Amino acid sequence: MNYMPYDERYEKMEYRFCGNSGLKLPLISLGLWHNFGSVDVYENARKLLIYAFDNGITHFDLANNYGPAFGTAEKTFGRVMKEDLASHRDELIISTKAGYLMWPGPYGSGGSRKYLIASLDQSLKRMGLDYVDIFYHHRPDPETPLDETMGTLDHIVRSGKALYAGISSYSPDDTLKAAEILKSLGTPCRIHQPKYNLFFRDIEKGLFDVLRSEGIGCAVFSPLQQGILTGKYLNGIPEDSRAGRSEGFLKPENITGEMLDKVRKLSLVAEERGQTLSQLAVSWTLRRPEVTTSIIGARKIEHLDDALKASRNSEFSAEELNMIDKIL
Repeated sequence: MNYMPYDERYEKMEYRFCGNSGLKLPLISLGLWHNFGSVDVYENARKLLIYAFDNGITHFDLANNYGPAFGTAEKTFGRVMKEDLASHRDELIISTKAGYLMWPGPYGSGGSRKYLIASLDQSLKRMGLDYVDIFYHHRPDPETPLDETMGTLDHIVRSGKALYAGISSYSPDDTLKAAEILKSLGTPCRIHQPKYNLFFRDIEKGLFDVLRSEGIGCAVFSPLQQGILTGKYLNGIPEDSRAGRSEGFLKPENITGEMLDKVRKLSLVAEERGQTLSQLAVSWTLRRPEVTTSIIGARKIEHLDDALKASRNSEFSAEELNMIDKIL
């Protein structure tokens, strides 16, 4: 283990409090949904994680089924932890989730106590950790009583397997109900992870209000709409892009001409701000005071650099915001 982190890494990043807690998160977090699984090159994944930490990114976001294949992103992260970052564990915020399909049968998905505890135990084993900092229920499960799911998050925190409880992709009403249950148990809901970007703004319709009133932090994912807001698809589908890879979730048919026309217009706004389109997109999510951190995916160092630059320019004039709204 020869890695020595950059001494001035914390001077490169701004940190925000996560809701009404004492937990601070970097404005930019690194998500391991893609590019860190068994289909990817380990040395590149390691390079991205090390570069992120050297630049003050202390929050790494995972889930049980990240890869592909399922579980392999956690294995990759666990290897980097063991070989490079173990002595810096207390400087890191590591999060994982359970809620989507992970293994076959009635106990491999959802929000039951059986599934959530078993999944977290597997995640800890894959990453070689005693605990994670944040454990999320990945999505609402209408087939499991909410008090069972929230009661399990409370149990997990009290057991020491996670320090904070979170939820992801819950509606405003369900977020409020979940927060009330957790508060009554003595383990507050500290963070919500919703999708948010220029093309997907549903959380502006009530969720931000709930997060403010309940003092819950917000870690937004997919700020670049799986790469569409980088402009990479303006001239076709690159072979190595998410839409070009067979295992990717973004399908070419989801990239419409109307969407690309908006991307071209947004690029002009970015240019006037002295930013790339991807920098504009990430900066735009960070303009909201409710947003604690924006979780980006990365396949190259340049992608991280773009996000880091975006974090330093998240102020927008009223004229710029009106122009963006008009385009959208």
